Amino acid sequence: MGDFLVEALHLKEKDRLWRFFLRRLQDHHDAADAIQETFLRLLTVRPRTVIANPQAYLVQVAKSVAHRTITQRMAERGLFSHDAEAAAQVSDPLADPERLAADRQMLLRLAALIQDLPPRCQEVFILSRLHGLPNGEIAALLGISRNMVEKHIMRALLTCRAVRAEGDGA
Repeated sequence: MGDFLVEALHLKEKDRLWRFFLRRLQDHHDAADAIQETFLRLLTVRPRTVIANPQAYLVQVAKSVAHRTITQRMAERGLFSHDAEAAAQVSDPLADPERLAADRQMLLRLAALIQDLPPRCQEVFILSRLHGLPNGEIAALLGISRNMVEKHIMRALLTCRAVRAEGDGA
């Protein structure tokens, strides 16, 4: 798909895509990232590919991006989900000094593991989780693909999950 056609689609459909992603993703940053991802995918279509209905193709790409974003969000949430009992203990850590000490130990282990991650993985994770930057912004800031940003985040989350599992006695 040519750059001119993608640019024309962007001008014509960006507001409609914004509403679509905002409805589906319920987050302004995720919606902006999803629009960016959608048009990035359109730009990577081979130039010789003939698309009979570019607007319909755009909608299909947008649906795919939304599905992927939602699936990824659910996977990330699952990595850090807590049961009600654990949440109650976290709400008042001073009620149980032993639990507070164990939580501090786990936090120190997590900090050490994050520090031991490869530099780029560590940088991406910190920008994402501590600074709250959206994946698209991290990719642009570091000059890497959004897909690579997501891989770094997943690697760091899996590392953190392993420490959490140790703390839970698994």
